[in-house]
Amino acid sequence: MSPTPAEEPVVSLPATHREVRLAALPDGVLTPGHFEVVTAPVPTPGPDQVLVRNRLMSVAAVMRPLTLADPDAFGLPQLLHKAGEVMRGAALGEVVRAPGTDLAPGTLVRHRAGWREYAVLNASEVSPVDPEALPDPAAHLSQGFTAWLGVVRGAGVRRGDTVFVTGAAGGVGSLAGQFARLHGAARIIGSTGSRHKADRLTRELGYDAVVLRGAGSIEEQLRAAAPDGIDVLFDTVGGEQLRAALALARRNARFALVGALAAQLSDDALAPTGISTLALITRSITLRGISAMDHQDAMPAYLSEFGRALREGALTYPYTRLTGLDRAPGALCELVEGRHLGAVLVEL
Repeated sequence: MSPTPAEEPVVSLPATHREVRLAALPDGVLTPGHFEVVTAPVPTPGPDQVLVRNRLMSVAAVMRPLTLADPDAFGLPQLLHKAGEVMRGAALGEVVRAPGTDLAPGTLVRHRAGWREYAVLNASEVSPVDPEALPDPAAHLSQGFTAWLGVVRGAGVRRGDTVFVTGAAGGVGSLAGQFARLHGAARIIGSTGSRHKADRLTRELGYDAVVLRGAGSIEEQLRAAAPDGIDVLFDTVGGEQLRAALALARRNARFALVGALAAQLSDDALAPTGISTLALITRSITLRGISAMDHQDAMPAYLSEFGRALREGALTYPYTRLTGLDRAPGALCELVEGRHLGAVLVEL
């Protein structure tokens, strides 16, 4: 039974901790100079709040600070960072204090207040982690849930499908291709930005072919890799790659859109992608945007499949692990530049 607030053990805490703040919004290339690591007082939890000591945090390209002319457009304000604010992102940590809640000190929880050593959150904002659910605790910070949702609920990958995964070397794409294979895909094609990552995708992650950005027309490369067309698009990028997929889509193809990095990593995060609606209609193509926020009911099924696949060696979770909070700004810049394959985690 969890201790009552009066019974909580006395824990010695430091007076201060470190956190990463956004010093300035980028106008062009993101650099570590856009961030600052500052010292601040360790926050104190109020009733029904939780003080968490962060142990491991995720760094993902989608965390790139954005400058938008209309920050209220498309429901994006909750995703945006403002200059002077502490950065945010997924993290694993241990409960230190949780007055008035059912969370016992020492409980491992997942939340979205990373980029700092200590965080105070409402009890509803943290999710206890089952240490037996996944063989590697770091896998709780994977973007596997997004990958699984896009494959299973977004596109409904089935036996015999030819699948095109854009951004295949990213934290989502590196798992999406593997989930597609588990669900019966016969041929899996990915896209990435370097020959080195392309070789790793085919050698380590089960991709059959890779389309290279910057190596000529995406559509022509995709046509060579999938001469009979594609049944599924798992899209994290948008832009030219979405248009190429549409050109190669078979009748009744299913497109799952889980990201829009082509726009987000440009100077116009809301840039539209021009596509043919006539092609969608005449070939009965399903185009579906999918967000993990709308599918939390699927988490148990995902964890069961992900955990089993990891234990059986049917799937791998590629990630880079860095040590020290001060490594986080540089890691985000490197991700935006395309210098990592899979997830990037920072140990605090």
